[in-house]
Amino acid sequence: MAIIGGGIIGASVAWWLARDPAFTGTVTVIERDPSYEFASTTHTNSCLRQQFGTEINVLISRFAAAFIRGFREWMEDDEAPDIPFHTFGYLYLAATAPAAEALRAAHALQTRLGAGTRLLSSAEIAAEYPFYATDDLLLGSHGTRDEGYFDGATVFDWFRRKSKNLGVRWLSDEVTAIETAAGRVTALTLASGARLSPGWIVNASGPRAARTAAMAGLALPVEPRKRYTYCFDAADLGQPLPLTIDPSGIHVRQDGAGYMAGCAPWTDGPVDPGDFAEDPSLWEDKVWPALAARVPAFERLRLRRSWVGHYAWNTLDQNALLGPHPECPNLLAANGFSGHGLQQAPAVGRGIAELIVHGGYRSLDLSPLSIDRVAANRPLLERAVI
Repeated sequence: MAIIGGGIIGASVAWWLARDPAFTGTVTVIERDPSYEFASTTHTNSCLRQQFGTEINVLISRFAAAFIRGFREWMEDDEAPDIPFHTFGYLYLAATAPAAEALRAAHALQTRLGAGTRLLSSAEIAAEYPFYATDDLLLGSHGTRDEGYFDGATVFDWFRRKSKNLGVRWLSDEVTAIETAAGRVTALTLASGARLSPGWIVNASGPRAARTAAMAGLALPVEPRKRYTYCFDAADLGQPLPLTIDPSGIHVRQDGAGYMAGCAPWTDGPVDPGDFAEDPSLWEDKVWPALAARVPAFERLRLRRSWVGHYAWNTLDQNALLGPHPECPNLLAANGFSGHGLQQAPAVGRGIAELIVHGGYRSLDLSPLSIDRVAANRPLLERAVI
């Protein structure tokens, strides 16, 4: 079998496959940029949260937290590290009645599923986090456990390392053509001139997923969208800053001794997958003013660095698209994560491997995220997208 894309989703699928004693085949991962200079995996903010608005996403995140905490045991290697996980939580802020009601509904779902979410009034936010300006706030939702940021780079590195040790072949190459016959993929042509004829193919090509699917004559509602990240120094707030989702659309969190903020561009639409150009006005006119308005201590700060990454944006409902394509059953999708790929990689890799080896999900039922919902026009909307 072949996996197109060697980012964290492809690496997770490869590792889960190779470690399953029931899998008797071979795995080849094809990665066009082995430096990962422009990969979504290496441009991520490496965060994990339980605060989603759909049940399946909460369950996926619960497994991710357990996986990170038990990482050494999962790797079955005494040299595997413990993964640092800074669990200061996410804090969603609501300034309107509809936004507050949405937080209450999400809180009911999350707590029913075992997440440690709590609701805070404006006064409670001010008392617990005195560095915020809270006059406009009606409600907050804070994750008390299993939320924050973790060392995703090490998880990624060990997925690749252990998969190679288990016999997975990693190719520095690019798929340039996909041949099909009778509704199935029959061959892949690579830029090097090589041809592969795998029985199964996993599309794990991130923001380029629609281009990959188009080679097989298939449509996929996934497009690259820019997301900006800014790292800056400012006054010590006296306590860790939760990953704060402001009503302005800006988010900011603690990042070591400094801070990290992020947002969408002025116009959030599709871009070329090779477009990583920055817009300096975004920081000066949108991000910094919003930061200073919410945390007055951030009126004085020093921007250290910034970068642009890409979300693999699912235009249908901002949720992952998983499983066999209904028009081509040996081509499996692992696409459209809309910014959640890193944290969802452990559960998704396990699920895709189970589909291939066992013919169905055995651990966590990921069928609500089936790609079948695209043709059926049956969106499973995830509103908690940052």
